[in-house]
Amino acid sequence: MNPAPAPDLGTPAPPPPPRWRLWVDAARPKTLGAAFAPVLMGTALAYADGGLHLGAALCALLGAVGIQVGTNFSNDYLDYLKGADAERVGPVRATQAGLATPAQMRWAATLAFGAAVVAGLYLILRGGWPVLALGVVSIASGVLYTAGRYALAYTGLADLFVLVFFGPVAVGGTYYVQTLDLTGAVVLAGLAPGLLSEAILLVNNLRDQGGDARVRKRTLVVRWGRAFGTQAYAVSVLTPLLIPLVLVGMTGTGAGALAVWLLIPLMVRAIRTVWLSQDPQVLNPMLGRTGQLLLLYSVLFSIGWVLTA
Repeated sequence: MNPAPAPDLGTPAPPPPPRWRLWVDAARPKTLGAAFAPVLMGTALAYADGGLHLGAALCALLGAVGIQVGTNFSNDYLDYLKGADAERVGPVRATQAGLATPAQMRWAATLAFGAAVVAGLYLILRGGWPVLALGVVSIASGVLYTAGRYALAYTGLADLFVLVFFGPVAVGGTYYVQTLDLTGAVVLAGLAPGLLSEAILLVNNLRDQGGDARVRKRTLVVRWGRAFGTQAYAVSVLTPLLIPLVLVGMTGTGAGALAVWLLIPLMVRAIRTVWLSQDPQVLNPMLGRTGQLLLLYSVLFSIGWVLTA
């Protein structure tokens, strides 16, 4: 007699990710280049001008990462409350997926912002009230990115926030806390990481255009359409190539920073992908690839500037 076939119990559910992995993913590591890049460039500019201060540079980095991670955690929590992630097509959001409770995510955001405050205390002692004002505005903007009736991410103002705070403010602030000075060239250099950080946001908003429109998240892509978004992405990626050229003309030094032109093939490939595809599965990896462009740009600019300043 043949034995009875074993009952089909179905495919077992995959085990939940370990807790540490949950929080790493919630911090959105593919976007953290937006925190590292301007600090690296500001430090390179300070070094070239004879003002390197390693303690201030480290605290600036810790503060920038803390604000970025806090903003990401806050965005995860507040988008869940507003229902913005209910039909998400991008990477899983921890609160929406039930991997973390709203209270846990709220506390995680508080701790990340708190770490930024601790790192900033030394910078305030060193740089005075301008650093205090910058820190307060930066953290407030991180919270207001998603919080409130007129949240930056829901009104289209997030693009301006990213351009300014991850660009001239971050580069200029890093330079200032080391040298206690600020120049026009430093502010101009800061536009490069700001624009590339904006390109990361544009990919995100192009991918989420449909879902954002349904929850009245009025990003610039929702307001002005996909064609605007792809054109703005191209401008945000390519314009930073011109900035070292202008800086060399202004200062007569730093020609090595033109090494960023080595990224032209990668930039063109990224622009082509974003222009030709509306598939979220294609656009999702472009977040990481655009972040890689930002990091590579900052490394090439920094090394080139230091060697030829």
